[in-house]
Formats: sequence, C-alpha cells, structure tokens
Amino acid sequence: MTFKRAGFLTKLVVLALLIYMAVTLLDLRGKIQGVQAERDELVRQVTNQQLENQKLADAIANRDDPEMMERVARDRGYVEENETLFIDVAN
Repeated sequence: MTFKRAGFLTKLVVLALLIYMAVTLLDLRGKIQGVQAERDELVRQVTNQQLENQKLADAIANRDDPEMMERVARDRGYVEENETLFIDVAN
C-alpha cells in the first residue's frame, strides 16, 4: 500500500492552520490571565466588604455599650467634663 505525498498547497494550509491555532491559544491565555486578575481583585473587594460589614454589625450590636459610646465620642473629638484636651500641632 502506498501513500500519495502531500502537495505544497496542502502543506501550506496545514501550516496556516497551525499558526492560527497557536495565535488563538496565546490570545486565550492572555484573556484567562486578565480574567484571573479581575477575579482576584473582586475576591479582595468581597473580603474587605465582609470585614466592613462585620465591623458595622458589631457596632450595631454594641450601640448601647457605654465603652463603645465613649470610644466613638473620643474619635469625634469630644472630651469628658474636667478633662484637658491637648492637640499636637508639631506634626
């Protein structure tokens, strides 16, 4: 049994298809890396939002706690009666 050799045109078509497949695979790889980077960024954003939600839930749960109220008031610059507030203006 003998096989007929592939002609020049057949070899050229196969070569063109191989080049097209290689370029397509490289393009897909770039797109995959871009989507993975976007996914990682979204995961980071979700984690940050979950932490923020947890802080807010804790603040709501402890809204009547005197220590929490004092901490919030001090963060806003309030002081208790007969306290002296020193402001560092050197910075």
